[in-house]
Amino acid sequence: MADMSQNTGGIASVQLNEDDRSAFIAIVGRPNVGKSSLLNAMIGQKVAIVSGKPQTTRTKIMGVLTREKNQLVFLDTPGLHKPRNALGDYMVKSIADSVAGVDACLLVTEAGKPISAADRELMEKCKAGKLPALLAINKIDCIGDKSVLMEQISAYMALFDFQAVVPVSAVTGSGVEDLIRELEGLCQPGGHFFAQDALTDQPERVLAGEIIREKLLRLLDKEIPHGIAVVVERMREREDRPDMLDMEAVIYCERDSHKGIIIGKQGAMLKRVGSYARADMERFFGCKINLQLWVKVKEDWRNRQRLLQSFGYGKTDFS
Repeated sequence: MADMSQNTGGIASVQLNEDDRSAFIAIVGRPNVGKSSLLNAMIGQKVAIVSGKPQTTRTKIMGVLTREKNQLVFLDTPGLHKPRNALGDYMVKSIADSVAGVDACLLVTEAGKPISAADRELMEKCKAGKLPALLAINKIDCIGDKSVLMEQISAYMALFDFQAVVPVSAVTGSGVEDLIRELEGLCQPGGHFFAQDALTDQPERVLAGEIIREKLLRLLDKEIPHGIAVVVERMREREDRPDMLDMEAVIYCERDSHKGIIIGKQGAMLKRVGSYARADMERFFGCKINLQLWVKVKEDWRNRQRLLQSFGYGKTDFS
């Protein structure tokens, strides 16, 4: 079995070298512009889940990219939106907390789209905090007429003095290396905060739960996925088979009718979720996974503070 600690964390093993440089970067933007996809593209490994549905990211997920002397520590935040429940309040608060504790912001927007109210609000937050910011115009592979990019760049530059503006495609990789080089220019001396091979600070159980939630987001339609939380309750190597990881996870939903949809006819949907999640986990963790899934109902959990905290979405995360 692969050493999972190489991929997650590593802050305690860092030896301080004053010649090394680092920068903490908050990735911000409105929902569904590709922030998580861009983070994964820069890291070169999947550390944040991706789906076509907005508000996929619920917490600030940290990704780490170390190249020689430079270390970039990214905070992938939820898309800025108007909250409709306590979970939404938590997500919006996580953006404010992330922006308050970083060296710079990376504002991600979508190619060919007008400036949104969320974009304006995020630029105002950067101005108020006197934070340097870069603009990444994502999804350039989706537009045919590239001349619209010049108009878009001019419109944004008229509102904020960005350090750099980089058109990118998280899908094709176009412009990603240029963006990384611009971000490396923000690094300051003082050493690295994470080990050389660290990719994220997320615990293995959190990563596994997010992989399962991603498959639910992709396979289920409409509003059901937004009322789902996943908790990995057991994750253990087999004593007689070190290449096998036994995992038990509970999928929480808000209604009995949703539970039936998640399980599917004769368990077909739950089997699909488990199959796709298992394949992703085996690639990431480098071992065989025995995954067991259960579905439970917790009515209105998105507005119940105790349940939010037990699922990992609580005030205590930012206290």
